[in-house]
Amino acid sequence: MRNFFIIWLGQLISTMGSRMTGFAIEIWAWKITGQATTLTLVGFFSLLPSIIITPISGVIVDRFNRKLLMMVGDTVAVLSTIAILLLYLTNNLQIWHFYLTGAIVGTFNQFQSLAYSASVALMIPKKHYTRASSLEFISSYGSQIIAPALAGFLYTIIGFLGIWLIDILTFSIAISTLFFINIPQPLPTKETEKNTTMWQDLGFGWRYITTQKSLLALLIVNILFWLPHDIGDSLYAPMILSRTNNDSLVLGSLASAAGLGGVTGAIIVSTWGGFPRKIKGILLGMIGAGISKIVFGLGRTPWVWIPAQFCSSLNFPLNGSSDNAIWLAKVAPNVQGRVFGARSLLLQIASAVAYLIAGPLADHVFTPALSTGGGLFGLFGTGTGAGIALLYVICAACMLLVGLVGFTVPLVRDVESTVPDHDQDIFF
Repeated sequence: MRNFFIIWLGQLISTMGSRMTGFAIEIWAWKITGQATTLTLVGFFSLLPSIIITPISGVIVDRFNRKLLMMVGDTVAVLSTIAILLLYLTNNLQIWHFYLTGAIVGTFNQFQSLAYSASVALMIPKKHYTRASSLEFISSYGSQIIAPALAGFLYTIIGFLGIWLIDILTFSIAISTLFFINIPQPLPTKETEKNTTMWQDLGFGWRYITTQKSLLALLIVNILFWLPHDIGDSLYAPMILSRTNNDSLVLGSLASAAGLGGVTGAIIVSTWGGFPRKIKGILLGMIGAGISKIVFGLGRTPWVWIPAQFCSSLNFPLNGSSDNAIWLAKVAPNVQGRVFGARSLLLQIASAVAYLIAGPLADHVFTPALSTGGGLFGLFGTGTGAGIALLYVICAACMLLVGLVGFTVPLVRDVESTVPDHDQDIFF
């Protein structure tokens, strides 16, 4: 796993810089507008172009050099960061600039993430799929331990400018690691030779998933889980900032608690290897995350938020690494770009819908509804934070329900026995 580990380390450093920058953007945008919609639209515009490009990106990943695609993704991210930095230095930076650069970076990140995901199965043996996925969660959550708390502290010292310079440096390190690593390309097979044109390839991933009914059911369960998750997640920062009078240190501490929980969960999964039946890890992770987030939404102080955030993040490495292990085992490497692209497209559409409706729901429905409090909703208090908290708890309850219902659906529960592994797969 040497080459995989080197790439993973570069992405860890890059992710840390990106999270510091994202944290600074949330603080800057909230102070200027005080609107939840402003923050959620940044996420929406980051997803919108990648949704459009995803079907094509899956085909390109299966046809072109995956290492080059990963390097292009990092390069575009650096150039976009530099552009924002120049706008800031010339006092021309506006909110819509984040929408535009988010759209550009989101597009090329789609190529990068798909190329990376489709390369894992070629770089490591199947027995390490779950552990490799758990390392990716260590990268994601590990950056949360340090990055937000560090950004919250440095923001008052070096400001926006210093944090953006750190982001540029971390991207450069990530690109450098790719120069020294060999990333294998999948060998052409009869499966890929059947589709000779890009237009024919566009529908391949969707046909592959829909023909395997259990994989389709698993994808639907994930969509139903991540839609309410992303609604709540997009409102997380404004909820905390509105309840703490824009205290960036509290927000940073909570992000670090989430990172610590995620790393702890990833280390446990990496050491343990997860459940023999991966579907149990997926559904139990959903249930655990839903319960923890309900407690988080009901809380009003860091004494409740911090342990709830830790427990919530503890579940996602189990959920995500189990899900990734199933898809890596069931889908042949030479078609993973197209199949993972189709899967990613539907998940991104769900996330885009979540980002698009979360802000208006918070600003125009739930916040006015709890402006005076009273009744059962008095549990949440009053004001902007109260309305967002109510919506957050509703979303968390939906996440819990999806996990519970998943155990009752045979197509989901038995996915590992009904769909053969790719080295036994003679379907295509």
